[in-house]
Amino acid sequence: MEKVCFELENVVVTYLDQEILNIEKLAVHQFDRIGIVGKNGAGKSTLMKLLAGKIRLTNGRIKSHVHFGYFEQVEAPTSTKPDPALLGKLAVPKQSDQLSGGEQTRLKLAQLFSIYEEALLIDEPTTHLDQKGISFLLDELRYYYGALILISHDRAVLDDLVTTIWEVENGKITIYAGNYSDYAYQKQLERDQQSQAYDQYLKEKSRLEKAVDEKLKKAEKIAQAGSMSKREANAKPNRMFMTKSKGTSQKSVQRAAKAIEHRIEKLRKVEAVQGERKIVFRQPKPLKLHNKFPIMAEQLCLHVQEKVLLDNVSFQIPLGKKIALTGSNGCGKSTLLRHIANNGEGLTISPKAKVGHFLQMSYQFKSEETVLQFLENRSEYDEGLLRSVLHSMQFIGTDIQKVVKFLSGGEAIRLQLCQLFLGNYNILLLDEPTNFLDIHALEALEQFMAAYEGTIIFVTHDKKFIKNVADVQFVIENKKIF
Repeated sequence: MEKVCFELENVVVTYLDQEILNIEKLAVHQFDRIGIVGKNGAGKSTLMKLLAGKIRLTNGRIKSHVHFGYFEQVEAPTSTKPDPALLGKLAVPKQSDQLSGGEQTRLKLAQLFSIYEEALLIDEPTTHLDQKGISFLLDELRYYYGALILISHDRAVLDDLVTTIWEVENGKITIYAGNYSDYAYQKQLERDQQSQAYDQYLKEKSRLEKAVDEKLKKAEKIAQAGSMSKREANAKPNRMFMTKSKGTSQKSVQRAAKAIEHRIEKLRKVEAVQGERKIVFRQPKPLKLHNKFPIMAEQLCLHVQEKVLLDNVSFQIPLGKKIALTGSNGCGKSTLLRHIANNGEGLTISPKAKVGHFLQMSYQFKSEETVLQFLENRSEYDEGLLRSVLHSMQFIGTDIQKVVKFLSGGEAIRLQLCQLFLGNYNILLLDEPTNFLDIHALEALEQFMAAYEGTIIFVTHDKKFIKNVADVQFVIENKKIF
């Protein structure tokens, strides 16, 4: 029997009177490989902190029976001395006082893998990692001998590494066998079954309501047939017997109607599957581009200070396509997007181009507008579509009434993406838009990009996202573009 690594029992976590997690019983065993998924704010990182003992419990109990390593997304590297071989493999600079986000992530991974632990708790390790860093992570974890609990928005990583999914939703943990693709298939199956059950519920309810209506009409006819004047009743005494008989029949039919109504009340109610309004971003005629290649580079040289990033490169960006720009950290992807946004030297850009630019940074708004007002004031689309777009990006219920200057970092990033797709642009430059989105928001962004009529150049290291969205892929390597 496999050793139990972690046990949770009757665990309740609340924040400001809101229940974040409610776990009756949960366990992690010696060779479990668990992926934790759920929307932003659902409690994924809270669950990981519980396992790591970072949160003090007021309800329930958690037992840890193993030594474990913990990779926390937002924490800076610790003072743990990493294996020099791993530092070299991950290309971590020796001077570690001014590391970039990607370099800090690689240093934390080197520290994590320098000592063997019986369990690993890893929260969003791929943020800021390029494809080489992700490949290193996969190599280290693919044959890891111990319990692995992983939070990741990278679906390809989850598919490669986990065999069980824990879904965190409304404070509850639902367990699914398999990797992320298996989980997605099971979720779609559940939606299909719910949709069928809902259709069946509506049909049965309609049938019973029709039966009630027919019974009530029959009772009404009996009442009409049984009514007679006192004179008729006195003149023909045998009619009185008939009237009583009809009255009894009327009550019988009414009782049958009541019984059917009771059956309607007893029907197990099935909720409708919430469908999304189809999103299509229609460009106004003045924004239409007709150049076959709205962006062209001829012998472009690009450098930062004395470092040459691109050396005499030429390329053409095809109209209306989604172009993935890939390459290792520091190769010049973000610099190239900024150069395009600024219509820099060596570029020929259509004079009718309206360029929107999503930067790899935290967003913060200063406006007093609500989320919905913010978009209404910057877009020509109707309110219904604005609400659909916001809902897709997880602005649900009263979220659209939040004042934008008080939004969290993640909310501000999602709102900025909504603004770009709804704005008066025909070319979008998206620099690492997938970094801080959960899987639900990632899938919404994929839908946005598929529905967008303009040209998009985007930077990401998410293989699944590229596969789902890109028409063309450009790779920066050795100061050239392929």
